[in-house]
Amino acid sequence: MDVRNSQTAAPAGTKKRPVRVNWQLKTLLPVIAVLLNGILLFILASVSIEQGERRLLLMVAAAGGLAILAVLLVTLAVVVRRPMLELEEKIQRVRDGDLSAEVSFADRRDDIGDLGRNFNSMVRRLRESLAEIERLHNTQMSRAEHLATIGELAAGLAHEIRNPLAGLAGVMDIVRRDLPASSPVREVLSDAREEVTRINRTLNDLLETARPRTPSVQLADLNATVEHAVIFARQNALSKPIHIDLEKTAHRLLVEHDTSQIHQVLLNLTLNAIQAIENGEGLVRVTVAERNGASAVVTITDTGRGISPEDLPSIFRPFFTTKGHGTGLGLPLAKRIVEDHGGHINVESAVDRGSTFTVILPLRQTVQHP
Repeated sequence: MDVRNSQTAAPAGTKKRPVRVNWQLKTLLPVIAVLLNGILLFILASVSIEQGERRLLLMVAAAGGLAILAVLLVTLAVVVRRPMLELEEKIQRVRDGDLSAEVSFADRRDDIGDLGRNFNSMVRRLRESLAEIERLHNTQMSRAEHLATIGELAAGLAHEIRNPLAGLAGVMDIVRRDLPASSPVREVLSDAREEVTRINRTLNDLLETARPRTPSVQLADLNATVEHAVIFARQNALSKPIHIDLEKTAHRLLVEHDTSQIHQVLLNLTLNAIQAIENGEGLVRVTVAERNGASAVVTITDTGRGISPEDLPSIFRPFFTTKGHGTGLGLPLAKRIVEDHGGHINVESAVDRGSTFTVILPLRQTVQHP
């Protein structure tokens, strides 16, 4: 067997990998040459030779040392200084928004070449990310314009529907009042009147969603706002075995907020908590607290059916509802109102164990509302 054939041969067509030399080694080579030249000078000075020859050799060695020193300076300028100046220039161009800037020393096989390749790769990724951001921005802008058009259309329809709806409600009240107390039509009219009220409430939510109103912020006691919402909710739960517990702060909790809007948010969340308790007795607990002297926290906890994990991420999406009779506008509207106040809503829920909605509001508004 041929020994040459037993050795592993490089695949045909593969390129030989260039030899990698660190830039430190490139700059040290002239230094090593200078050291060798000094050793040579020392040896020459120690050898017993003629004075004239020794002087000549010393002059030659000195000239060689100066030449090597000049080579060292040129090497440092070419190997290190020039790439650093180019990199600084390209970084400035990238900072000014020019993402086409790339360094020319990326093909070097040393540490500075690695730096150049990493820089060029970073710029390419920035260029790709910027293109993706622009694409997503254009998509979102197109979607926002589409939703704005739908919102304007919905608002116009809501106005057109609400006016005749008010007329129908008035006619029902008049007819119901003129009917005998024993007439079975009175009960039918009462049910119809409730449906008209529900439709009108849905239209109001739709108008608030399509044309949001800027909060009219004032410094007021949040305890009073929460208590008013709880009183209205208790009226709704009179016929149900549900207890609504309210725990306020021991002192006045002055918060800059739109009392009517926050009242609407808390009433909606409390009514949702009541509706989540389907069968038997239940408890809704509403607590008000102050956090770190910077924010107010209102927590609404129920013992209802809870929200499934797959539905939880979608509950603040418009028109999404887990209730058969819901419109899916209450929670998105509540979220927008709270965010307009500089706060946010958190939710925790477990199926058959209940839900907890937490409304966090800053005590003072950082943005001045007109």
